[in-house]
Amino acid sequence: MDQGLGGPFTSLRYALRLLEAVDRHPDGVTLVALARETSLGLPTVRRLAELLEIEGYLQCQDGGWVLGGAFAVLGQHNREQLVKARLNRKLAELRDELGAAVYFSRYHDGELSVEAVSATDYAPAVQEWVDFRATAHASAIGKCLLSQLDADGRRDHLSRHPVARLTSRTVTDVDQLMHRLERQPATVPVLDIQEYALGTVCAAVPITAGSTVGCLATSMPVANIHKLRAAAELLAASAAPLLLAMAV
Repeated sequence: MDQGLGGPFTSLRYALRLLEAVDRHPDGVTLVALARETSLGLPTVRRLAELLEIEGYLQCQDGGWVLGGAFAVLGQHNREQLVKARLNRKLAELRDELGAAVYFSRYHDGELSVEAVSATDYAPAVQEWVDFRATAHASAIGKCLLSQLDADGRRDHLSRHPVARLTSRTVTDVDQLMHRLERQPATVPVLDIQEYALGTVCAAVPITAGSTVGCLATSMPVANIHKLRAAAELLAASAAPLLLAMAV
């Protein structure tokens, strides 16, 4: 029997297991039966079912759970727009919960790409005073993405985007940077304490699905640095729901 939702990727596996079980019951299945079939605790099954219902993956009909309408659009031309809308909604929810700007980024074709930003006047995004693509060595987003590459991939990136000192806190020694990236635990948030821009601190957590290298990040004024660790923990907990939102 499980011990609750656990970490973000554990809960993602549980959610996928639950969807597979529901798919085997086209006429509907109760939460009790799902708990028994998946060997997950009933509270875990209930929380996951509620989350998946909100996202449109499950729906409850006359006490039985069936697959939701979100699956009807799989493979259709509007998939990209639907994924983007879900992603933006999730980021906005997380932004409001954190009270800080939130970013979703990917690394593909050898470059860093900030693909979505959710910010407001009360939760402003960091000013991109130097191109993010050229400063991966200094930002939490960049370091989080680089840490997911192998050593050759990191060196290739740094050969095309040489390290440069952006603030007095920027690490410019390539060997030291490579050492830190190599030893970065996948479960520990990557931090930027005024390395990219003075007055700003950031945190990022990896989001990996298949061959995709991505991350979820937040930024805030240095005056709020005492909130950064808790914000990073919330980012990590939000990774699995974000992956589910993008899986349509």
